[in-house]
Amino acid sequence: MHITTMKSRRWKAGTRNPKVALMPLIQGMLPSLKRAQRRIAEAVLDDSEQFISHSISELAADYGVSSGSIVIFCKSLGLRGFPALKIALARELSEPVLLSGEKGQPQAGLPSVLQQVFERHVESLRQTFKLNTPDSFNSAVKCLLKARRIVLFSIGLSYPVAYSLYGRLRLIGLPDFIEFDCHLQVAAAAEMNRGDVGLAVSVSGSTRETVECLRLAKERGATTICITNSIGSLLAQTTDIPLYAAPSAVKYFQAPLASRVTQLVLADVLLALIGQRRRRQVLAHIRHAEQYLLKHRMPTTAASSASNRRRRSQTTMPSVRIS
Repeated sequence: MHITTMKSRRWKAGTRNPKVALMPLIQGMLPSLKRAQRRIAEAVLDDSEQFISHSISELAADYGVSSGSIVIFCKSLGLRGFPALKIALARELSEPVLLSGEKGQPQAGLPSVLQQVFERHVESLRQTFKLNTPDSFNSAVKCLLKARRIVLFSIGLSYPVAYSLYGRLRLIGLPDFIEFDCHLQVAAAAEMNRGDVGLAVSVSGSTRETVECLRLAKERGATTICITNSIGSLLAQTTDIPLYAAPSAVKYFQAPLASRVTQLVLADVLLALIGQRRRRQVLAHIRHAEQYLLKHRMPTTAASSASNRRRRSQTTMPSVRIS
């Protein structure tokens, strides 16, 4: 099956898709970079304006790397070299910024914690939008709609995202399946065949169980899709169609909370596209399920009171007058 998508491995020099924003791309690649490459990436992310104002030799001296390492870093982004990186960064810096960051000096009326968290989530979603191409979503949706069977793989804090996607795919009539136990997930992957789709969800993209399940599914002939926050990770390299959720700056005890938000939005995009392409079938499945699901909802206060009155009137014995 020919699949058009953004490559999960390092791009060849000069092949970068200009529609993919550079800064979120570098942020997503950060966990998988080696030491020298990571230093360069962090320098770009910390202060892009300062970075592009220096020559390659100055940057090499400042950050303790070789000029060759900087060139290799540029090529790993799909750029031809250092001049192309400076041009791409300058273009992104010239774009209007809708939400201010935290690098400026504190000002009066500093947003509350609530507002800051919401703004960072919004920014994470905006970066996620820039990281993914329409072709990637189109390929993923085509595979899901044609799939004989869809098996989801995930563990840890990403598992609720995978389970949520499983439940919603089931409600709209797609033949999906998920196991909670990681060993049973391996067993499910071993049963997959050509025509099936394996879909994995992982923030780091390096969780052993999830990577092994997707690799096994691919070896068995299944098409593979992943939702991950780490570009260039083992999971992204293994999959046919990677979808990238932008890493987030919102952290509590070093847990990137927004990473799950961006994962959920990618799942929502897939569901929206499926619903658009199979509107009649999706609506029919939802209406059929609603007939039974609504019976399990607790009644509202007013409805409950009316129901209780009817029940009492039906069970009250009629008064008998004895003369």
